[in-house]
Amino acid sequence: MKIKEAVFVMSNADAEKCPEPKIPEYAFIGRSNVGKSSLINAITGQKKLAKTSSTPGKTQLINHFIINEEWYLCDLPGYGYAQVSKTEREKFMRMIRKYIASRENLMNTFVLVDIRHEPQQNDLDFMAWMGEKQLAFSIVFTKADKLGQGKASKNIAIYKRQLKKQWEECPPMFISSSETRQGVNDILDYIEDINGYWEDQK
Repeated sequence: MKIKEAVFVMSNADAEKCPEPKIPEYAFIGRSNVGKSSLINAITGQKKLAKTSSTPGKTQLINHFIINEEWYLCDLPGYGYAQVSKTEREKFMRMIRKYIASRENLMNTFVLVDIRHEPQQNDLDFMAWMGEKQLAFSIVFTKADKLGQGKASKNIAIYKRQLKKQWEECPPMFISSSETRQGVNDILDYIEDINGYWEDQK
């Protein structure tokens, strides 16, 4: 898939006020500082589409972008950000979960995890919730350029072992880097395949 156009649509804190669900939608989420905004910019080929910051927790709303006038990309707030109150973190999670559980055109949620770290409990908890709700998701390992291939493979293997304690089969996984664009085409091809399924079901 070639990205010809990526346009900001709206930001809001209410899942019920999102754009009309007439086209397929893909959400991106992860712990704060996982590199989500940088990856979104790499995927869309725009340097400033999603706001990046050295300060974690920059995204605090549900942000919608329309891509090629064919599908929505949704940039969700990060979770696990320690510098906001517990009440604020819980509010973000309620907003996120309401959006994901109720959004009828949401075809897949890309859950981003930093490849440099072993499985984090809040990532595992979020994936477990997705599984309980039978919601489609994929795992995107970010910042692959920061690790050698051997260490990266080791960390992914640890993740798979951890997931298989609860899952019969692991979800689709992508290895990415916003710096080198590794994995960008794989993610876009995956989206294109699902968009084809959406068209077939119309």
